[in-house]
Amino acid sequence: MTSVPELQRELRQCQRCLTDGTLSAVAPVVAGPAGARFLLVGQAPGPVEINTRLPFSGRAGRELARWMIRAGFKDEADFRARIYLSAMARCFPGRNAADSGDLPPSRAQRRNCLPWLAAELELLRPKVVITVGKMATDHFLGPGPLGDRVGQLYSANPSVLPLPHPSGQNRWLNVQENRDRLALALNLLSELRVFVR
Repeated sequence: MTSVPELQRELRQCQRCLTDGTLSAVAPVVAGPAGARFLLVGQAPGPVEINTRLPFSGRAGRELARWMIRAGFKDEADFRARIYLSAMARCFPGRNAADSGDLPPSRAQRRNCLPWLAAELELLRPKVVITVGKMATDHFLGPGPLGDRVGQLYSANPSVLPLPHPSGQNRWLNVQENRDRLALALNLLSELRVFVR
């Protein structure tokens, strides 16, 4: 693949998880501008995204948009125009019958999707990767507690800025100390938004 639009076209046609039996249905989700200097990496799309085919278009996406506005983006359109939205897995993994939340993507699903993430990193060459949730953060930084990471910018190439997941199922933000960590992270993103071009 030689361009981001070509990568996105091919990704939307991906059948890897269907072919190897990892998933019984696939609907890959991807969106973002070719010139984005920020790459946001989440966990996996939810049930709303299957229909919209737009990352973070459900309830978690509305919360993420509020966070991005707190970080200085004008509105949701502004943040979507400047941040490429990616994920550890590109198809909805299904519902968790135990708690009515979404299943995390399996190791096989993530393995099938990793080449897409690698291609995005290579083509975009982002200045900052914003990781959303523990799975994406652990992928870029190695295993560790999210509470030790949110609110810090990790200097690397590219730099990594961890955020918690904005899902309503996530109880991490019920703790004031964690809300303070999120505020620090959004302040850092606000500074980066000005300087990263």
